[in-house]
Amino acid sequence: MPQLRALEGNLAVAEGARLSRIQVCAAYPITPQTPIVEYISEYVRQGMLNAKYIAVESEHSAISAVIGASLVGARAFTATAGAGLALMHEVTIVAAGNRLPIVMAIANRAMPSPWSLQVDHSDSMGERDQGWVQLYAENAQEALDFTILGYRIGEDDRVRLPIMPCIDGFYVSHTTEVVNVPDQEQVDAFLPPYKPKHVYLDVNDPISVNNLTSPDVYTEIRQEHFRALQNALSVIDDLGTKFGDCFGRYYGVVEGVALDDAETIFVTMGSITGTVRQAIRDMRAKGEHVGLLKVTAFRPFPKAKVRQILASAKRVLVIDRSAGLGSEGPLALEVKGALYGLYPAPIVYGFIGGLGGRDFSLVTIARAYKKAMEMSAKGEINPRAIWIDSKEGEL
Repeated sequence: MPQLRALEGNLAVAEGARLSRIQVCAAYPITPQTPIVEYISEYVRQGMLNAKYIAVESEHSAISAVIGASLVGARAFTATAGAGLALMHEVTIVAAGNRLPIVMAIANRAMPSPWSLQVDHSDSMGERDQGWVQLYAENAQEALDFTILGYRIGEDDRVRLPIMPCIDGFYVSHTTEVVNVPDQEQVDAFLPPYKPKHVYLDVNDPISVNNLTSPDVYTEIRQEHFRALQNALSVIDDLGTKFGDCFGRYYGVVEGVALDDAETIFVTMGSITGTVRQAIRDMRAKGEHVGLLKVTAFRPFPKAKVRQILASAKRVLVIDRSAGLGSEGPLALEVKGALYGLYPAPIVYGFIGGLGGRDFSLVTIARAYKKAMEMSAKGEINPRAIWIDSKEGEL
């Protein structure tokens, strides 16, 4: 039977990996994800998980090891954060380009310099165009669920791509919450044993992997990769519904809250969403027509659904936990792209906040809402991001 347990987000991910019956885990420690692979190590030691555990010398080696494991047909897992993910950059595209259904949990951590142990999304945003599916978890429950769901999505023949479940460092990774943990039989029914149709490394039938190509084929290979990501949009919704039928928790590429009469809609990803949910309840109690659009799948970006949901709004307030240096927040850019050409179109206000672990509080949300309403009343359209919680003031 499913159990209600008090789990931190890192342990929730590890439980998801255990329940998914991973066969290989390559591990290298980095804050704040280290407990994920420590818990998995303990599962293997205690015989709770029948898997090969590989302690490697770097994050670059960790992703290389799980690529090798996936190429021989194993269900493979790793985890990283921040600069560790950056060190993998050369190889993350290899995992995606070879269409390998690896799951790699990211405990989001700000990128240096200056160094920070705390959360923002600058690490995973640096990998957003590498061809991975990226799912952003709001809480520990989603951390567990997206690990299991990730394998089902990635192993689907319509997709066959690696999955990056992202959990906000410390806000999710180290926060203890009540989590509904399914039993093994339930998970086995939803996620059967991995039986790859293509085992690439076979001593009896050797082939070259990640070999040099010419301009005659490179574009078409990339086009197939692009098509697989587009397929993932419907697959995520389809399997998110089937997940709900099995476990009672339904997922999709986006989630809407209080949208029916919303004139102003917040757009969020990750743990900030929980705070905005409370802000929405508080503002609605005061008669404000506000709503929330939570983006779960940032890659592939659900452009059509975002456009459809936001089309009737007057104002859209996008909250980015990534600075978007040299431009503006990545989520704001995607939302603006989704709304391009729509007439009449809502005014989009992009807000940057919560960088380096700074708390994005109810007070900050109220400040962003007030700022957007003031600008809207004056007919002001600010094409740049608004740094809403900077002590130096807005840019």
